[in-house]
Amino acid sequence: MLLESRICDFDWPAPDFDLATPEGVRHSRDSVMGDKGLLVAFICNHCPYVIALIDRLAKDMQALEEIGVGCVAIMSNDYNDYPADAPDRMTAFAKAHGLQAPYLVDEDQSVGRAYGAVCTPDFFGFDAKGGLQYRGRLDDIGMRDDPANRVPELLNAMTQVAQTGRGPEDQTASMGCSIKWR
Repeated sequence: MLLESRICDFDWPAPDFDLATPEGVRHSRDSVMGDKGLLVAFICNHCPYVIALIDRLAKDMQALEEIGVGCVAIMSNDYNDYPADAPDRMTAFAKAHGLQAPYLVDEDQSVGRAYGAVCTPDFFGFDAKGGLQYRGRLDDIGMRDDPANRVPELLNAMTQVAQTGRGPEDQTASMGCSIKWR
């Protein structure tokens, strides 16, 4: 089912988390927070919307890390019903697409619920103090459009957050598959 994320609730505080990669390396909100902010991306392996943008997301995350915005990807889907999202497949998915940010398993789905994640992909961009500044889409590219002509909305917004501490007033919601709740 296609869903849209919610509109940005400016300055809403980033919930803490303590999650692990499939290999067992633990990360928290504070350990991934950059000097200039934090991007939390709820993604999964099987969603066609994520598959269509994962390569662009991985590159944008690398660019954000270079300017001091920490990045993390979280998989909150019920992988018992959707085995393509199982932890043993997450590492290969990340490697195949050049995703260097930690890709974490939300085993009990509590982090996805705490953030109010709705769909995959769903993006939450926070300032250096942990206040929400962006809740929009990655870019203006549809699933069949040419990515060479894209407007990198998330990258631009988080660059603005890194420079000014404030996200853009106009944001377009992300769209994707519903999170697969238990």
